[in-house]
Amino acid sequence: MTRATQAISLAEARARYQPDAELAPLPAMIDPDTLLAAFHPDHLRGSVVKLVIGANAGDSCQHELADLLQAEAVIDEADLAGTPVTDCDVLVIGGGGAGCAAALAAAERGASVILATKLRLGDSNTVMAEGGIQAAIEPEDSLQRHVQDTLRGGHHAGDPALVAAMVEDGPDVIRWLIRQGMQFEQTAGGNLHTRKAGGLSTARIVHCRDYTGLEMMRVLREAVIQHRAIEVWEQSPAIELLSNERGQKCVGAVLSSLADGRLRIVRTRSVILATGGIGRLHLNGFPTSNHLGATGDGLVLAYRIGAKLRDLDSFQYHPTGLVYPPHLSGKLVTEGVRAAGALLLNADGQRFVDELAPRDVVSAAILREVRAGRGIRSPRLDKERYGVWLDTPRLERAQPGLLERQFPKLLGRTRGAGLDPRVDPLLVHPTLHYQNGGAVIDVDGATTVPGLYAVGEVSGGIHGRNRIMGNALLEIIGFGRRAGVAAISDRDRGPKKVTLEHVNRMRRALTLAGMPMMRKAPQVLPPYAGGVWGR
Repeated sequence: MTRATQAISLAEARARYQPDAELAPLPAMIDPDTLLAAFHPDHLRGSVVKLVIGANAGDSCQHELADLLQAEAVIDEADLAGTPVTDCDVLVIGGGGAGCAAALAAAERGASVILATKLRLGDSNTVMAEGGIQAAIEPEDSLQRHVQDTLRGGHHAGDPALVAAMVEDGPDVIRWLIRQGMQFEQTAGGNLHTRKAGGLSTARIVHCRDYTGLEMMRVLREAVIQHRAIEVWEQSPAIELLSNERGQKCVGAVLSSLADGRLRIVRTRSVILATGGIGRLHLNGFPTSNHLGATGDGLVLAYRIGAKLRDLDSFQYHPTGLVYPPHLSGKLVTEGVRAAGALLLNADGQRFVDELAPRDVVSAAILREVRAGRGIRSPRLDKERYGVWLDTPRLERAQPGLLERQFPKLLGRTRGAGLDPRVDPLLVHPTLHYQNGGAVIDVDGATTVPGLYAVGEVSGGIHGRNRIMGNALLEIIGFGRRAGVAAISDRDRGPKKVTLEHVNRMRRALTLAGMPMMRKAPQVLPPYAGGVWGR
């Protein structure tokens, strides 16, 4: 019997729980690097392999992602015969916050823009971002402190130039969002309300209760729909990029219709990838907080056309994904709840980690408690799950009415499951949340392939090997706008001919490496929702 299976049952833990019990002092913290190496999922044996082909050959990569990066394309040149062609100045692939910000920035400067999204406009991880957005706007804060917090939280693996660009954009991003109509919480004096979060040296998170991303997506979606220069193609995932005759520049993409499988070619000066993350690959078997379309398509397409990627072995597991009830598995309890004062307790009713340590440290500490037998076992029909308590009742007793005022989304989500966080502690466990790496970019979002830009979660280099709360929403707007402006700077008339020369090049590399040709990518949807694209 493993130590984890010695965990007490949910019923027994609930019977033992006392929101007014006196807590022992927090135990001394072991070295964070030692904790991460022993318990963080990135370090699980067998989870990482070396890439064999492509721009990152020899680099470490999570094996589920490596299988897609080194897969065969789903189309070839014969599929392009007779396919209708549409021309535009800028093609944006992805309809979340980053894609909308990029499309608006390009269109506002006179470009004709097609925004193609896999599902519906706004179906993205953006709407699921609950906690808030960082910006150094308080008198005691500074851009330098924001930069230092970000680099330190990412274990100093982030690109300082990218971090500085993101941070410098922060105050103007907030002003721009307000001009778009976004609502933020305010203090009694009418200033923006800020709160602290894990890894922050001061309060810097501005927010709209616990549905900041949903509010952001509301105003961006409205702005995109109303802009005459932006044409939105919904249910139109990109299944391949297009290159020029030499295969050295990105000049468009092949889109498919989820409705009827028909192909369309978009020929353009610049392509902006804003395709989001890969949570639906369920790395290492973890549940995920990501939306249904987060299957890593942008990484696959960028890699096949020759773009350099980075940090492909580094992913964020959010500490507080719900474990119980089972149908809410992986749904997040925003870090804002811990920032407000909620504690994490093991099965013995004791704290075991600083709740506002960086996310990777908190996640590793929870996994340590579970493995050591100090977790709580949740009944499930398929297999047992384990977690620890998020002590929301103690928070409610200390600050009556706080959960209802600041976290209505949490109350609404749990109410339907028969739980009330004001009286019921929540069983939580790390859930796959964010890809720390992605396409290598410069401060304008340009990748290493001419004509191709990447913004948002599909890009890498900003967060290093761990992201701190609030920087994702800042990044998607700041770099989305930067890429939208840069993408219209290429003033040539666009390609006369579009090809799949880069696909042929990758196919030859697969053959020479003796790799299997059966697997195809991009996946488009997870297997339980339709699997790999095909006709």
